Amino acid sequence: MTTAGEAPFHAHVYYNDAERPAAAALRARLAAAAEVLFVGELCDGQAGPHPISQFEIHFLEAGLAAVRPILEASGLTALVHPLTADDVADHTTLADWIGAPLELDLTTLDPPGVNQGLARFGKSDF
Repeated sequence: MTTAGEAPFHAHVYYNDAERPAAAALRARLAAAAEVLFVGELCDGQAGPHPISQFEIHFLEAGLAAVRPILEASGLTALVHPLTADDVADHTTLADWIGAPLELDLTTLDPPGVNQGLARFGKSDF
């Protein structure tokens, strides 16, 4: 069990071809942010539940207050969510969109109680 502020959080930052340079710049900025534990590579194209290009970041709930304004200022769409034992809820009812929401492919997500995102928190790309 985690204490307040220590819960694992995740964000997926989406981009299209024209936005790729902005995504790369944002990725570099987030990599330098003390609150961010992991910044994934730019992942061009669909991957898992994500319908368009994206990269992911990992941080703790305590870092949300610092990370969220950076994401908002980028002008890119982002999905911010906790990592719990319920992958579907993480990407839907527990998620918060910055920008226009995208339709995710929920069929690719882990069933409740088997969220592999927890096991790889802070360790790898999507």
